[in-house]
Amino acid sequence: MTQHKKILIVTAHPEPRSLNAALAGVATERLRAAGHEVRVSDLYAMKWKSAVDADDFPDHALDRRLDVLAVSGEATRAGRLSPDIVAEQEKLRWSDAVILQFPMWWFSVPALLKGWIDRVFTFEFAHGPAVPPPYSEGALGGRRALISVTIGAREPSFSDRGIHGQLEHVLYPLQHGLFWFTGMAPLEPFAVYDTIDVPQERFATAKRAYGRRLDRLFTDEPVAFRSLDGGDYDHDMRLLPGVHAPGTSGPDLHVRPRD
Repeated sequence: MTQHKKILIVTAHPEPRSLNAALAGVATERLRAAGHEVRVSDLYAMKWKSAVDADDFPDHALDRRLDVLAVSGEATRAGRLSPDIVAEQEKLRWSDAVILQFPMWWFSVPALLKGWIDRVFTFEFAHGPAVPPPYSEGALGGRRALISVTIGAREPSFSDRGIHGQLEHVLYPLQHGLFWFTGMAPLEPFAVYDTIDVPQERFATAKRAYGRRLDRLFTDEPVAFRSLDGGDYDHDMRLLPGVHAPGTSGPDLHVRPRD
């Protein structure tokens, strides 16, 4: 019997009737039907504040220079972050898995989602000397992470010879730089392409495919990123010579070849 889990879905789209909203609904219904507990952070509905500023740290003295890294770490340790940040951090602590649902805008996430990342993943919460080292088990270790992204372009344009580059390379800053850096286990992303106009029958196909991925949220093998403490890197965090598979380059260097 599948053990019931806790899943946080973070979604960012300004239109509540959008494809992204529909996919977030599919995930919520599917996971709850499987007996899991789901919480949703709809950043537009929440009117999330995207910019990091001094208001995030209520104890920050106005005459003191705003060193965001240092000040956010102090506020995190003291339990003195703004309430909206604290609420999202508590959701992350509560979760066994995190799903980011968003449209790809200019090869990245919408600004509101980037602001959620910037403000919530504070020093001494998601990384820092008081938590486990990055690119290993990390501060948020034990959690799974899935990207569900909608893309206006056609799928071949994000392939190995596609003009936009491989999708896993475009998403590398999230998969490796956010999820794996903080210890979460990234799964292969789920993508719906050619989304300028999605007829009902194609949405039904995408819904079935997404449902199958959600059913395997806790059983699929994560992307096999190399661990910082696994002996593959030197003191300067550079990959040691000869540890990668011949012919690999770029982000693929940091994925351990599967046997």
